[in-house]
Amino acid sequence: MHIIYRENQEQREHETLSEEASFADESEGRARSTEPDILRNDYQRDRDKILHTKSFRRLSHKTQVFLAAEGDHFRTRLTHTLEVSQIARTIARALGLNEDLTEAIALGHDLGHTPFGHTGEEALSMCIARHRGVHIDGSEGNLLYRHNEQSLRVVEVIENGGKGLNLTPEVRDGIICHTGSLRAETYEGRIVATADRIAYVNHDIDDAIRAGVLRESDLPASTHEVLGPDHSSRIQTLVLDMVETSAARDDIALSEGVWDAMSELRRFLFDRVYMAPVVMAEVRKAMHLIGDLFDYYVEHIDEVPQEYRAISDGDDLRAVTDYVAGMTDRFAKSLYQDLFVPQSLHR
Repeated sequence: MHIIYRENQEQREHETLSEEASFADESEGRARSTEPDILRNDYQRDRDKILHTKSFRRLSHKTQVFLAAEGDHFRTRLTHTLEVSQIARTIARALGLNEDLTEAIALGHDLGHTPFGHTGEEALSMCIARHRGVHIDGSEGNLLYRHNEQSLRVVEVIENGGKGLNLTPEVRDGIICHTGSLRAETYEGRIVATADRIAYVNHDIDDAIRAGVLRESDLPASTHEVLGPDHSSRIQTLVLDMVETSAARDDIALSEGVWDAMSELRRFLFDRVYMAPVVMAEVRKAMHLIGDLFDYYVEHIDEVPQEYRAISDGDDLRAVTDYVAGMTDRFAKSLYQDLFVPQSLHR
């Protein structure tokens, strides 16, 4: 049996991938130099480092959309991450780009997400603003806490006892640029950014149907015409369009009509799902819970684990933010109960 060592894999990349791909042996290098691995290239090592983090494991107990979903089949932040990875890798492979880099970025892109999905992100922003004496309206462009920035902080600072993971700059760039107005320097990073939207728009519809909030027939007829009549058809249309459009433009993009249809679905989700009464009832509870936890730990900073205080540079709000952001939904609920609910009322 023939062993394919790292050097052989790196050579194979140059023989098989597109010239636009990011090649592992041409990475800009790590902040701290390390000995090359015998079997894995740098992007494979980054993927594995991310997989072994505590932050990655906690994603399995962080909510996607439905905060009090009953049943085992609703998405979590971990299953969302895996769906993004699968979609992004399919696109990268079809375009002859670096699948290892794509996978590493996809697996790391949401490590900084809070408990309770985007609700937690907004709640933490409001908490930080209140304690800093700053007024914000909670809109996406006005947040003081952004999960992509926190994801980068997780891999650069928080993990590995405050040393970070020492990832390649290509992976770190893809993580910080997966959302918002920033655009990744690599094609692989740009793929993950769009794959993220493809994944959540489609699986949030699927979960909403499962929760009884939507029916497939409720979706705009115009999106059915462009993208297809069901979950599987939509993803296939979006992925194939992205591959074909990107190949034609020598950049990562969807065609205008398909992008507009996906954007219409996203707006529909905000109107009919994300702001639905059954969702908003839980959102209000989550906002209150995170606010109370944040305020408590600001007042009792000595109860924040030392590992977070040690990397805060004396900034108590930074230490509390890192601690609360890293919590899972169930840990935050349990902590809230221990701190604020009289023992006589515990079940």
